[in-house]
Amino acid sequence: METDNIMKYLILVNTAATWVMVGVIWVMQVVHYPLFANVGTAEFPAYELSHMMRISTLVIPVMLVEASTAFMLALTPPTGVPPTLPWIGLGLVVFIWGATFFFQDVQHSTLARGFDPDVLAALLQSNWLRTIAWTIRGLLTLGIISVWMRAPAA
Repeated sequence: METDNIMKYLILVNTAATWVMVGVIWVMQVVHYPLFANVGTAEFPAYELSHMMRISTLVIPVMLVEASTAFMLALTPPTGVPPTLPWIGLGLVVFIWGATFFFQDVQHSTLARGFDPDVLAALLQSNWLRTIAWTIRGLLTLGIISVWMRAPAA
């Protein structure tokens, strides 16, 4: 496959994975997480464990695709794209993964032991970090496509 075609697919796969996660994170932030408060206290640990297993099945593969393609784009920026843009994108991926492991995973593990409104409030508040970062990343992927499409052919 021609190098230019590989770059096209790399950019498109990265953008698609990012925008899947932008959609997921906004649904989690404004719909799903707030509804946690409506699950009964007795049922909550089982509900939370089921949530963790189901959401992980959905997001882990997409996050891995996003991270690997972001890494490849940072190492080999598309023609005409300032190298700082893919590196900023990769930095946002690292930030999102860090927030996931250091905040959300800890809060979900705590909630799996039993509902705690303070932990849910902390989950909602700290998840804004990922929501904003993924939204910026999504816009950045569109910016990279725009710059790349206007660049003269190599």
